Amino acid sequence: MSMYEIQGGRPLNGRLRVQGAKNSVLPLLAAALLAPGQSVIHHCPDLSDVSATLDILALLGCRVSREGESVTVDAAPISGSAIPERLMREMRSSVIFLGALLARTGCAKLCYPGGCELGPRPIDLHLAALRRLGAEIREEGECLSCTAGGGLRGAHIRLPFPSVGATENAMLCACGAQGVTTLAGAAREPEIVDLQRFLNKLGARVSGAGTSVITIEGGRSLHGAEHTVMGDRIAAATWLCACGAAGGEVALTGVEPGSLDTVLACLEQAGARVENRGTQLRMVSTKPLQGIQPVHTAPYPGFPTDAQAILMAALAGGRGQTLFVENMFQSRYRHVEELRRMGADIQVRGRCAVVTGRPLHGQRVRSTDLRGGAALVVAALGARGTTQVTGLSHIRRGYENLEGILRELGADIRLLP
Repeated sequence: MSMYEIQGGRPLNGRLRVQGAKNSVLPLLAAALLAPGQSVIHHCPDLSDVSATLDILALLGCRVSREGESVTVDAAPISGSAIPERLMREMRSSVIFLGALLARTGCAKLCYPGGCELGPRPIDLHLAALRRLGAEIREEGECLSCTAGGGLRGAHIRLPFPSVGATENAMLCACGAQGVTTLAGAAREPEIVDLQRFLNKLGARVSGAGTSVITIEGGRSLHGAEHTVMGDRIAAATWLCACGAAGGEVALTGVEPGSLDTVLACLEQAGARVENRGTQLRMVSTKPLQGIQPVHTAPYPGFPTDAQAILMAALAGGRGQTLFVENMFQSRYRHVEELRRMGADIQVRGRCAVVTGRPLHGQRVRSTDLRGGAALVVAALGARGTTQVTGLSHIRRGYENLEGILRELGADIRLLP
């Protein structure tokens, strides 16, 4: 089992290009199934979740290849519609194949997905949306057997909660339905907009992404296309919070600053200086971060739940008090106990966590989920002494070459067996 060994207290300085977005590339790769042709996805990050997705595509009969940051998927020879449990268990996002397979083949069989254990995340909204489009879904133990024997047809779908996954699954499935689908109460995340761009390049007709109502005109002839993945706003937030914890000056390119408004507002309130220079986002942190107004996680454009642990880690080593309210997941404070081992003063009650900043010290800690693991690295960069972070398999699900990037910025981080 490998681990990071981090000597804290070294400011970060430098410029980096943000990786392609994990939360965008996975539905984009699933969308490639819709078109019986060759699609090329550029700026594709080298992540374990991406590798698992490519394995699923290959198992379904697609021809898959990778050259540098570009992945080619030829979905013409697709020959299967079932995904085995071992691949489904590797990541939660694997459920996105449900809508794509129904649209392309009229059937799908898969088990309930795995991924980070963040508390109950039922896929009921996904299934209800697909049923509205004409899918027949049977639950067989831990697996789902789905067919569209009567054909998929456009429908009006209203999501009671703006679920990103349910929105993406409905969009993919609706592309294979006859007629118009209106998806109300849709998630508004930038990754949904990126999916719409790719679907339209494939020949679909989708509009409204980025708003709460998305319209899909189904039944159109689709073909392969070329697309570049948007920058990863959560990875960008991680590098900015790392700079806030360790101090220094970091410039980012390849990410849309507007997608980070709530995170940038928190960092500025905490005392960092943030400059938006068009194609470049620059942050300077010269003193410990200060406590800020309460942070409430919420669907986009609210504060992202994926950035909650990361910002908390940066503020834990600063000064002053901050209240976090986690509204998205029940078990998203699993990193707190590990931060406490580093000396953090964090009190949790239900969905609320009160962070009182004070100097942190090095310790051996274990990541238990993707963003919680990144939070431990952020805390370690600003802590006194040496920190060892284990459980790197979680971190590698969402960060490409994390240790290499931090070394380029001046961090003292080593990957040890």
